[in-house]
Amino acid sequence: MSRVKTGVIRRKRHKKILKRAKGFRGASGDVFKQANQAVMRAEAFSTRDRKVRKRKMRQLWIIRINAAARLNEVTYSKFMNGLKKAGIVLDRKVLADLAVNNAAEFAKLAETAKSAL
Repeated sequence: MSRVKTGVIRRKRHKKILKRAKGFRGASGDVFKQANQAVMRAEAFSTRDRKVRKRKMRQLWIIRINAAARLNEVTYSKFMNGLKKAGIVLDRKVLADLAVNNAAEFAKLAETAKSAL
């Protein structure tokens, strides 16, 4: 009986990790042990930060809506409450886009929201 050695499999596994660590600084990019740790850490951050990106975008939309609403003499919370009472169902992404790119339409929405309160 001859024993099975891991040469080909180990090389394949190492190459896979080192390819994902390409561009990392220092030993993290070319030494397997450090590269493996760096890749695991990077994957953990990327998983977490996909959620964070969504959170940040929502924050940005709310800031933009609030700024545009205040230009129309109404606060963000009253604006959103007025839209809800008026039966207007638009998400924050669309409202923020209107606030930035179409101020006239946003002003009409603000008036509708104010009258619904």
